[in-house]
Amino acid sequence: MNEALCVYYSSVESKKVDWLWYPYIPYGKLTLLQGDPGEGKSTFIINVAARLTNGEAMPGTSDAGTPQTVIYQCAEDNVADTIKPRLVAAGADCSRIAFIADESEQLTLEDQRIEQAIKETKARLLIIDPLQAFMAQDGDMQNAVRVRTVLRKLANVAARNNCAVVMIGHMNKGVGGKNLYRSLGSIDIAAISRSVLMIARDNADPNLRYMFPVKSSLAAEGSPIAFRMDEKRGFTWIGKCAMGDSVKNEDANISKLDLARSFIVDILADGPAPAKDIIGDLAKLSIGQRTVESAKKALGVKSHRIGSAWFWSLDGNYEQRTGGHSVCDIE
Repeated sequence: MNEALCVYYSSVESKKVDWLWYPYIPYGKLTLLQGDPGEGKSTFIINVAARLTNGEAMPGTSDAGTPQTVIYQCAEDNVADTIKPRLVAAGADCSRIAFIADESEQLTLEDQRIEQAIKETKARLLIIDPLQAFMAQDGDMQNAVRVRTVLRKLANVAARNNCAVVMIGHMNKGVGGKNLYRSLGSIDIAAISRSVLMIARDNADPNLRYMFPVKSSLAAEGSPIAFRMDEKRGFTWIGKCAMGDSVKNEDANISKLDLARSFIVDILADGPAPAKDIIGDLAKLSIGQRTVESAKKALGVKSHRIGSAWFWSLDGNYEQRTGGHSVCDIE
C-alpha cells in the first residue's frame, strides 16, 4: 500500500522553538556568524561556549541553566597552543568541550562522525570554525545545488539532535565597501541559515565590538550585543546596547542594502540577467522589494524588457544573455 502523498497541517502538532540564546542562536537549527577577518568571531563564540559549559546566563538575559557539552571544531588553530588557552581564558569547563579527532581523515560537513559525536557527547552546541574549511574537496561553494544539499543534511542532524550549529564565516572586503557574502560562496548558505549574525568593530573605539543580527527567521531581531577585546584586560562582555554611529553607517545598514548591492553586482558582472531571478534569490534572505529597488537605483542598474521578461544590466550590453534579441522597452 502506497503512503499518502500529502499530509495536512491539521495533523501536525505545533511546537515552540527552543533557544540556546534568544533571539540569536536557536537549538536544532543552523546559525551563521560572520565578520571581517580579525573582528573576533572565534573569540566571541568561544566565550558563548564557555558560558554554556558553566550553565551561565547569556549576555542580556537572566536565564541560567544546566551546564551543557559543546563540540568546537576548528581547522585554523592548534589545539594545544591556541584553542585550549583561549578556552581556559574564557573560563570554559574544558571537561565539557570536545572536538572530533580528524588527523587521519579530514572532517567535512557531510561526515557521519559529526552526528556520532553529537550523540556520544550529548552536545547542545556544535561550532564549525570556519565553514569553508569543512566543505568537501569537491564541494563548490558557489554551486547553489551542492551547498543546499550539504547544509540541508547538516540542518537535519541539528534538528534530530536538538543541537545548535554555529558556522563561522569569513569575509573579505570588496571594491566599494563590504560585501557581506562575497567570500562565503552561494547565497544559499545564508538563505538556509535560520539566524545570521554579524560582528563588527566600532571605528571610533577599535577595542569595542558589536554582534548584531543580519537575518532572523524565527524571532524578532534582537538588540546588538557589545563586548570589548582589550590586549591588557582580554575579553569583556558589555551586553545589550545601541551601536555607535560609525558602526551604524558602515556596518549595520549594509545588512540589507549592501547585501542586495553586492549580490546584484556579482550576478550582473557577466552580463544581463532576468530581474525575476535576482529578486527571487534576494527574497531568500528576506530582502524586500523596496530594498532591492534602492540597491538597483544606487548601482545605476538599467531594466530592459525582452518579450514579456525584464532583464537587468550594469553596462548596457543587453545582447550577452538575451541571445541578441532586440530591446523592446527601457526603464
